[in-house]
Amino acid sequence: MELSSNIAAVVTGGASGLGLATVKALRAHGVKVAIFDMNEKTGAASAAETGSVFCKVNVTDDASVDAGFAQARAANGQERILVNCAGTGNAAKTASRAKETGEIKHFPLDAFNMIIQINLVGTFRCIAKSAAGMLTLDPLPDGDRGAIVNTASVAAEDGQIGQAAYSASKGGVVGMTLPIARDLSGEGIRVNTILPGIFNTPLLQGAPQNVKDALGAQVPFPKRLGIPEEYASLAVEMIRNGYFNGEDVRLDGAIRMAPR
Repeated sequence: MELSSNIAAVVTGGASGLGLATVKALRAHGVKVAIFDMNEKTGAASAAETGSVFCKVNVTDDASVDAGFAQARAANGQERILVNCAGTGNAAKTASRAKETGEIKHFPLDAFNMIIQINLVGTFRCIAKSAAGMLTLDPLPDGDRGAIVNTASVAAEDGQIGQAAYSASKGGVVGMTLPIARDLSGEGIRVNTILPGIFNTPLLQGAPQNVKDALGAQVPFPKRLGIPEEYASLAVEMIRNGYFNGEDVRLDGAIRMAPR
């Protein structure tokens, strides 16, 4: 797909981190972008900075997502690009014993379900609604009607202690990539997923430098944290390269996560 001002995109979680880097990369090619995000203050500031449209969207809520797509399409037209970066995480052992008291507890199921609803169901909700919109478009000269990029994590393949919910949600994103690509292949809509490793995103920016240095040192090469622009570069390639379809690609400096 050739990127230009004739193309519209939606980036979920686009107010910061990997999403914002992707917004900037798409805007550099002239693409009209709508940012879906829960953080109204940051989202509005990022939209103003990049010349994008901000839509306050909760990806776990049907009505909120519908309203976001309606607002984005009213401003920019029907999107041909969807990049799913909205997501979150938590940590708790499946079952554990408190060292001090011996009290036994398990992963709270409401906390587990919350992560599944945001990372997995929220991603699918946006894919399904965006793809339905893309079906109304004529194919481009290269045959593309649209391109979708999802964000999983290396935790989908080598999740650490306490990451049962997070790994399950991201593993689900990986697992549904090929079936969705096959579902939409007859309509010229491509679907790919990126599995980032340890990236310098807002989640880590508050950590002390020595902590970030220690995390970066675990990466075989280059021995540093990933930068959001590297994610954005791969996302743009997945969108532009018409033969990129149904793939799950690790972007991690060859790291394989240890149990903890």
